[in-house]
Amino acid sequence: MRPMLLTPTSDLPSGNEWLYEIKYDGFRAIMEASEEGIKLWSRNGKDLSARFPEIAEIRPPKESLPFTLDGEIVILKTPYQADFEALQIRGRMRKREKIMAASKERPASFIAFDSLDNPSLPLTKRKERLKKQLNKINHTHIQAVEVFEKKDKAEAVAELHLAEGIVAKMKKSPYRSGERGQQWLKWKQWRTISGFLQTFNSSNGYYEAGYLDGQDPRPLGKFKHGLSEEESETLRAFFKEHGTKKKDSWHLEAGTCVDIHCLSAEQGELREPMFHQFRFDLTPEECTGEKLQWDLSLFPEAFESSHIDKFLWPGVTKQEFLIYIRHMAPYLLPFIQEKKLTLIRYPDGIHEESFYQKHSPDHAPDFLKMWMEDGNPYIICDHLLSLLWLANQGALEYHVPFEKAGGEKPDEIVLDLDPMDKEHFKKAITAAQLLKPMLDELDVISFIKTSGNKGMQIHIPIQEGDLNYEETRKITETLATLLVNEEPELFTTERLKKNRGDRLYIDYVQHAEGKTIIAPYSPRATEKATIATPLFWEEVVEGLDPASFTIHSVPIRLKENGCPFSRYEEARAHQPIRRLKRLLE
Repeated sequence: MRPMLLTPTSDLPSGNEWLYEIKYDGFRAIMEASEEGIKLWSRNGKDLSARFPEIAEIRPPKESLPFTLDGEIVILKTPYQADFEALQIRGRMRKREKIMAASKERPASFIAFDSLDNPSLPLTKRKERLKKQLNKINHTHIQAVEVFEKKDKAEAVAELHLAEGIVAKMKKSPYRSGERGQQWLKWKQWRTISGFLQTFNSSNGYYEAGYLDGQDPRPLGKFKHGLSEEESETLRAFFKEHGTKKKDSWHLEAGTCVDIHCLSAEQGELREPMFHQFRFDLTPEECTGEKLQWDLSLFPEAFESSHIDKFLWPGVTKQEFLIYIRHMAPYLLPFIQEKKLTLIRYPDGIHEESFYQKHSPDHAPDFLKMWMEDGNPYIICDHLLSLLWLANQGALEYHVPFEKAGGEKPDEIVLDLDPMDKEHFKKAITAAQLLKPMLDELDVISFIKTSGNKGMQIHIPIQEGDLNYEETRKITETLATLLVNEEPELFTTERLKKNRGDRLYIDYVQHAEGKTIIAPYSPRATEKATIATPLFWEEVVEGLDPASFTIHSVPIRLKENGCPFSRYEEARAHQPIRRLKRLLE
């Protein structure tokens, strides 16, 4: 079966007859499941099953068989953003051993958006069947695409997660294999980037643009689509009149600037480039690598930045900080959006005056939410624009309490491992290595991160109401005591610094109402611009260096390895609370 096709649109339709889905950047595929197993077919009829064993080797329950699904094979960065480059690498693999290793290190998922067992049914009925089918399968690597009834909600999610785009589908549409019509529409969330024209290849019709890296020109990428016939003729004539011909190509000195739509721009390659417009208001000197990174970040139109050339850390500008926050927003916001936020602001950089801020300032914009408590307006940061506004105000550190705003009970347990200084960080590694088996024995799902400074923290997500603060404090105290009894020369629960010596302090007292902890992915005011970085447990070994996780390295790390906290919310519902309560005894 060939998949039903999407028609491009520059404007998404509105109305009750439409529903909306996030468009993922992956491999379109048909999944056929029978008692013989699962087969994955590309849109061109190629068998992809052997390349994605983490999906193809799933064994659905017999009562769910047979079934056929339409969807997308993806490697997820966030729930709504896929990593197409990582998927391409997987798709090119042929050796079984290499494929199996990759499927464990960075597994792919099948995002299903249609059930094809009865294609004549309207889409809404097929969606109902799909939900029932996936509930029976109940597997992490096969999941249903989220459906949005409102266009603005889909647009907000796509913007936050830097998604490829949005798909609009008519609720009454049947499934028509291989057809392309007006009932399924796709809207691309273009990144619009600027560069100066460099070459025109007359043999294939491609233009190449560049940008400046310091004083050096670098290739931005090639494009040929998006020009009107008149624009194309004008541009070719311009190259031939002002350029120099070398073999089949005409070369220009950097002069004329253009805007190009694309989905990504990396290492001189543009993904799905489209000419957008000439930029006669720009000079080549303005088409810089810094501007390129800013444009690729898709800042909201309503966001107004200021003083972006200011240095907030040694060697790190405010512009670089804002770009970091923009890309980390999908990862950071889930940990702060329902909590009263405590900020540490450094308006003029980490070596100048700083101050804590809990209450919303009088000059805050209307979109920054507040939580009124005891007559005080606490800051609630629950969406991208609010987070960017706070960052632009010089809020470098983001600290959160253990309970939601208005809540009286914690929704996580955190054990703080606090060595005397950075030179004693290895004691935090030892403490974590000893605590992990204790938690595993209770089947507790735990997560670990660097503090971004000299220590580490172990997080145990729970559902609000599972435990009260008295209980969670007793649990953290019991774990700390077990650890001190195990290695009294290495660890202590002594609160007075003068009595600790060089032992690591296990701070269970910190886990209490009104106390705060640094949020995952928050920057810290350190010389190297370090980040409170989520880790995979297998990384917690001798030689781990918290100073290596910086504002520049963490986004690269996420792209290559994924987020170690990606299943944090899922873990809440699966914590063995009864077994945890055994620690109260």
